[in-house]
Order: sequence, then structure tokens, then C-alpha cells
Amino acid sequence: MAVAAREGDNVTREGDNVTHVDKVALDRLRARLQAYMAKKGLRSTAQRRLIVDTFFSGAPHMTIEDLLTEVRAHDRGIGYATVYRTLKLLAECGVASERRFGDGLSRYELADDASTHHDHLICVSCGKIIEFEEPRIEALQEEIAAKYGFEVTWHKHEMYGVCLDCRDSKDAASGIS
Repeated sequence: MAVAAREGDNVTREGDNVTHVDKVALDRLRARLQAYMAKKGLRSTAQRRLIVDTFFSGAPHMTIEDLLTEVRAHDRGIGYATVYRTLKLLAECGVASERRFGDGLSRYELADDASTHHDHLICVSCGKIIEFEEPRIEALQEEIAAKYGFEVTWHKHEMYGVCLDCRDSKDAASGIS
């Protein structure tokens, strides 16, 4: 089950959907993107702004195809390559993180500094991705790193299995109560 953000966190999660991202965090990410684009001599086009705005307000773990569908609801003329290049740009400058959950698709989410650090539960049956935060896991990771004199600069934690909905539907189909 996804854990709702505690008071003071920048993201509130309900199930699989981000319901609020702190405006300050988004402004910080926008500033990072603008600085990166200026440094690289890239223009802020209307299409690029629409893609970025849609990504910022969209669901977590968006694929390129997901984002393209959302963007095309506003501008049918935006192509796959434009969305692809924009997502790669967001990842290059640290605004988005690319995630791969073993299904062959790249998914993108806001970089962890826009939200709290979180880990993932991935259902191998339906593909549902559940974000969670668990301080005990974080503390154990720090303890293990210290034990081995290791300085962790980043990590990802993904657990694969079958979600409750899929287990319930399997049990219902087999007549188990």
C-alpha cells in the first residue's frame, strides 16, 4: 500500500497517483531546467513547455507513450521524437529520473528532490507500481553502509511480486475466500 506523505513532505500520494507536488519544489525544478537549457543554448518552445507542464502535472511513472497521449490531447501536432527528446532533456538536467521496472519500458518520474525519497513495489501480474517510504529500510541501509565504510551517493529499492488486487482476483476466480 502506498504511504501518504507526512506533513512537510512535498508530495502527497494516494494509491498510484500524485495528488500534490509542492509549488516550491516545482519552481526549483523549473529553474534547474531553465538554467540547463540556457547553458546548452536551447530554446523554450511552446511544444517543449507543454510537454514539461504535462509531465509536471501528470501521473508518476509515465512512459513516453503515456506522456505523448496526454500532450496530444492539447496539441495533436507534437510528435513522439519531440516528447522523447524532452524527457531525455529532463533526465539529463536532473529534473526527472528514468526508471526501468523489468517490463522493457522506461518510465519517468520527478527527481527525488521534488518529492521525498521513495522506493517501489512492482506487481509482475498487472504492472501496478506502488511507491512507499520506510524509515527502517533507510536506517538499515545507512547502518550497512557504515559497517563496510561505504558512502552511499544514491540507491534504488524495488521489490517485485503480486499486488493485493491481483491476488484477490486470482482467489475470486479460483473460488477461494
